[in-house]
Amino acid sequence: MLLDLVLILGAAVGAFVIRYEALVRIGPYIVQNAFFFLSVLLVRPPLYYFFGLYRRWWRYASIAELAAIAQAVAVGSLIVAALAFGFLAPVVDGVRVFSRSVLLLEGMLNLLAIGGSRILLRLVQTRDGTRERANGRQGDTHPRRVLIMGAGDAGALIVREMHQNPGLGYLPVGFVDDDPAKQGAQIYDVPVLGRRQDIPRLIRAQGIDEVIIAMPTAPGAVIREVRALCAQARTPVKTIPGLYELLDGSVRISQIREVKIEDLLRREPIRTDLAAVEGYLAGAVVLVTGAGGSIGSELCRQIAARKPQQLLLLGHGENSIYTILNELHDLAPQLSALPLIADVRDEGRIMRLFLKHRPQVVFHAAAHKHVPLMESNAEEAFTTNVLGTQNLLRAAEEAGAARFVLISSDKAVNPVNVMGASKYLAEVLVQHVAQRLGRPFVVVRFGNVLGSRGSVVPLFQHQIAAGGPVTITHPEMRRYFMTIPEAVQLVLQAGALGRGGEVFVLDMGAQIRILDLAQDLISLSGLRPKEDIEIVFTGVRPGEKLYEELFAPGESPAPTAHAKILVARPQGLPSEARLAAGIEAVLRAAREEDYTTLVRTLQEIIPSFAPAPQVPLWPGKMPVAVDGWWAATKG
Repeated sequence: MLLDLVLILGAAVGAFVIRYEALVRIGPYIVQNAFFFLSVLLVRPPLYYFFGLYRRWWRYASIAELAAIAQAVAVGSLIVAALAFGFLAPVVDGVRVFSRSVLLLEGMLNLLAIGGSRILLRLVQTRDGTRERANGRQGDTHPRRVLIMGAGDAGALIVREMHQNPGLGYLPVGFVDDDPAKQGAQIYDVPVLGRRQDIPRLIRAQGIDEVIIAMPTAPGAVIREVRALCAQARTPVKTIPGLYELLDGSVRISQIREVKIEDLLRREPIRTDLAAVEGYLAGAVVLVTGAGGSIGSELCRQIAARKPQQLLLLGHGENSIYTILNELHDLAPQLSALPLIADVRDEGRIMRLFLKHRPQVVFHAAAHKHVPLMESNAEEAFTTNVLGTQNLLRAAEEAGAARFVLISSDKAVNPVNVMGASKYLAEVLVQHVAQRLGRPFVVVRFGNVLGSRGSVVPLFQHQIAAGGPVTITHPEMRRYFMTIPEAVQLVLQAGALGRGGEVFVLDMGAQIRILDLAQDLISLSGLRPKEDIEIVFTGVRPGEKLYEELFAPGESPAPTAHAKILVARPQGLPSEARLAAGIEAVLRAAREEDYTTLVRTLQEIIPSFAPAPQVPLWPGKMPVAVDGWWAATKG
């Protein structure tokens, strides 16, 4: 502030010197206009304090700080001008007279002096920090020399943090970016050294210890290619999370981590219509079934950010509900979250809960999903997936719920197993109720989600940690995959699109071969497929398909307002009466463990149902090591 007082006075004197070209003879001007010098000293320092110029940490100054200086100087100039022309300037012929050019020059000199002093302070501190980093490199710290893939906002933020915190142990050597316009440019004194294909050469030439992928919107194909290039140069590669994990858009160096399988399968970010989603969630009572599961818990996290009036967490397992409830308390302390421990098969309990809490929006994620387990536990599959959905629909109708979203599965398309058949029947139940009530009760259908409980990725990770072998049912087994956050994001979007009875299908991209997935996981663990970890084929399990489908014949997929969501309009649904009779017969056969009758009944109400036969893996070889399969295919 003392320095500012000197600079303010100097700017005022300088304005008169420039205006009247009176450097030596400035004394009379100062005496004659003493009111002006007094006014700037009284007006500007308190104003600068009001604008926070004495509370900012100028070492980290940015555009926001410069804007604050400009605003403070401009407002000060207006106040000084008002005082001069209104009260303080000399009166000549009844009019107060003062030089407008002096006012303009004083304001400009003030901006240069106040802004320049702070920029100079930042430059000095930045130079000191650079010297500290240089001293650190010469000492015992040995920071890791890193090459950063992506010279965008995320990469710039990471480099800036590396510069400001040398104790992190990173020394940014250069950027790599495919944008031709960025070649040769410098960002925070770090040059853009080349393109993606130059990574192996730059690693050797620059002595790079580590490559960091700073591209939260990069698709999985790019991550795979960069990782392969780094593998050629035997250099570790890390990344920052994808945009689905960075929901707040912020990027910090603490988020740098090892590349995960989700990164290799990442797709371009989904553009969500936040206004439409918040339009039906904000201020509403929202209920999520299966709230402790993988999809259910992520639904709760994303719904909590949309400011519902109350979030009801319904689940059968108390431990999982307890876990997500505690997490929500930390994520959204102001959220009204209520745990409801209940079984969706308990019709009376579900009805009482709905009538008591009157949810306006229901997301039904509770289900049994393991195909082989449900093949030998058909009663559980149908009572949970079908009767549970039926109970929720009746309760939602009775309680006046405005919106209902069923989380379905690609296994409901041309089902070949008990689980798929049960999800198909659940879909039909929702469509019938939607048609009868005219409410937006909809189905959202998608494939596998990475990292969900009981899915293939955690199984492979466990097998790799144990030293192998990794077991795969069939070399050509393929599945659709999507990350949990992006699947839930699309579920919320589909809920906004629904008008009643639609089956929304998420764009899952191309099917991924499970063998490729296993090989990627082994490589990400720092091991070599076939050499360090054996891969063994065990044969297709009961009820499994080699390929999944997202649309049944005759469903005629159509686009929606969202590029990543299609709508299917199923044809030839069984009538409500026939469906009710069929469900009763299916349940009776399941409870009696009469598999023949169960299959026959399912085929009567689901014409496309055809139990999957056991698919032979390879003539006379089951199980077989991957070496044997490769040798056979080459032959």
